[in-house]
Amino acid sequence: MQRAMKKVESLFFYLGSAMLISEFIKQLLLTFMVGDGRYDWWYFPFQLCSVPMYLLPLYRHLKSTLARRVLLVFFMTYSLLGGVAVFFDTSGMHYPLAILTIHSYLWHLLLIAVGIISGVMLLRNTRLSIRLFFYASLLYGVCCLAATFLNWIISFFGSINMFYINPVFRMNQVFFRRITDQFGNSAGIASYLAGTVLGASVLYLLWYLIQRLCPMIFASWSET
Repeated sequence: MQRAMKKVESLFFYLGSAMLISEFIKQLLLTFMVGDGRYDWWYFPFQLCSVPMYLLPLYRHLKSTLARRVLLVFFMTYSLLGGVAVFFDTSGMHYPLAILTIHSYLWHLLLIAVGIISGVMLLRNTRLSIRLFFYASLLYGVCCLAATFLNWIISFFGSINMFYINPVFRMNQVFFRRITDQFGNSAGIASYLAGTVLGASVLYLLWYLIQRLCPMIFASWSET
């Protein structure tokens, strides 16, 4: 089991590093091939689907077992949700350059793969608990606060809508835009945030049921 965990650590590190490098190249293409040398803050890489790029390389360096498990929960719920949900409305994955559109599709498929790998590894080593999901949700909350701060600071330089929660812009995510139409933008943003937590909760519940219904597969538990 330890050998398998080491392989996952290395896999996460190299995947995260590859994502960072590919995102850097993407930003260069957007700036010089699409933007004629002008950087467009709209594409600043800090959305829910961008967060794993920063967290994956850190996983192997974390000494705390709890911190590692919280990251795995985040990947198998919030990141997995982001990877899956985008395919219900793929308009945001299309760019002026075909290579960037391909990159976007591969990126979100990778998020799904990372989420599944994280779930399988965690279920084989840990009994799932509400506490772990609570901490992962706190991490999501911190990301939302960081996105809010970025939306405020960078708005002085250009248009930006990190995590799609900038009140300056109309909530336009699928389904939630209907709430915006009926009850206003603030209600649309609030429902989007609540819906994200609810969606992640449902995924965590599914993982929990899998662990309980398939005990022979996930018998290598080490208690928290």
